[in-house]
Amino acid sequence: MPGACCCHISAPEEPPAKTVIIRVMKKLPLLLLLCLSTPALGDGLPDLGDTSQTVLTPLQERQIGQQSMLQIRSGKQYFDDAEIHDYLNQIGYKLVENSAEPSTGFEFFALDDYNVNAFAMPGGFIGVNAGLLLTAQSESELAAVLSHEIAHVTQHHLARIVAGTQNDSLASMAALAVAILAARSNSQVSEAALAGMQARSIQSQLDYTRTHEQEADRIGFEILLKSGFNTHAMPEFLDRLQTATRLLEGNMPGYLRTHPITSERVADIANRVQKQPYRLVPDSLDFQLVRTKLIARQKTTLDAIAYFSDALGAQKHGNPIAQRYGLIVSLLRNHETERAAQELAKLRKQAKSDPAARRNAMIETLAGRVKRAMHDDATAFYRAAVQDFPQHRALVYDYAELLIDGGQAETAAKLLTEQLVRHPSDTTLYDLQARSYAKLGKRFEQHQAQAYGYAWQGRLHAALEQLELAKQSGGNFYQLSVIESDLRELRGMLEANRK
Repeated sequence: MPGACCCHISAPEEPPAKTVIIRVMKKLPLLLLLCLSTPALGDGLPDLGDTSQTVLTPLQERQIGQQSMLQIRSGKQYFDDAEIHDYLNQIGYKLVENSAEPSTGFEFFALDDYNVNAFAMPGGFIGVNAGLLLTAQSESELAAVLSHEIAHVTQHHLARIVAGTQNDSLASMAALAVAILAARSNSQVSEAALAGMQARSIQSQLDYTRTHEQEADRIGFEILLKSGFNTHAMPEFLDRLQTATRLLEGNMPGYLRTHPITSERVADIANRVQKQPYRLVPDSLDFQLVRTKLIARQKTTLDAIAYFSDALGAQKHGNPIAQRYGLIVSLLRNHETERAAQELAKLRKQAKSDPAARRNAMIETLAGRVKRAMHDDATAFYRAAVQDFPQHRALVYDYAELLIDGGQAETAAKLLTEQLVRHPSDTTLYDLQARSYAKLGKRFEQHQAQAYGYAWQGRLHAALEQLELAKQSGGNFYQLSVIESDLRELRGMLEANRK
């Protein structure tokens, strides 16, 4: 499971079995955070002063990545969209299965940034800018970028750079990893971030070496090939970025700054690709829907309605099912519910001839939102849809919200607890769980759930306040002991971050 921790969770023997299960499910998030807070060399970090031990263990890499993600999730650019996140993980894990480390717990996520870029963090965390998703003209091009980033992780390139900087704690190495990302994106941000860490002396180490890039190309190419994508997409994507660079008069896309292209790299990639037959691999419908969703979000509501209406009327570009999906999304944003319902009926008719569209979770989620906007009774629809697509979190969000507002908070709380076992870092699930407990008058559980949500967002002070409120709201001896343990962990993390 992405985000899973290596800590062993042992349930106490005293409570009955059902209580133990609930305890583990509720305790899991802060146990994960506790895994991140190992602060000192005495707990197993290598002696970073010894250049022969500059490679971190997989657990240490994961801890650095997790701590870095707390900072990234707390930033404004973190794209908290479950459908985009789930799509990236779907295609990402298809590639990971054919990598050198298929059992590594990768997590793929998006940033609300329309610059063309992608990056890899230690421990398997890979970020993709919205701009890169829109620039990729095929799913194979996106897969080519992800394969390259996966190779950086499996070859431990960034981990070696971070480990070689002689920082003495996981917290400081995590901060450095984020600073490296800033450095690669913006030189001014780089200077500020590194100055704050008194680490300007390592500026020369912030870039992947030529060997790193060539190795990631070679291994990424093999991953792409084994995963059944079109390998010709790799040079095609780079060629288009280089053309854009020339047209923009030197305003280089971020991806080419962070992954500099040399003539040797281009020649090596071209040589590998020429040995493979050209293979036309059709894009998945989800790839088209995700890009359409981003296009709709990037434009003003009226511009988006005009754009998709024009595309459907002229039938001159794009997938018509995806275009109609984008039109419905835009109409809902503009509160044109009647027209959205009419367009949904057309979409359903179109989908009859397309097996992928007939059974698609993103389309079902959109259909549910149209029903809710029309004030139809959508409970039965959502119950069936969640059974059909139990892993599609956007459906779960909407169903839980419907249950909470419809006086079925107990059912919602049960559903959300089950989902949190699968997705222990999902802050939206915690927010909804807190709402369901508030409806039920369970103040202890409400504040506890809110605390966990804040903690995963990197808002540690807010999490601490919620845990204090949970403590004040009462609870039995067992519940209060959990809160005391969580409070100690958070205070320890805050102290480690302060240092």
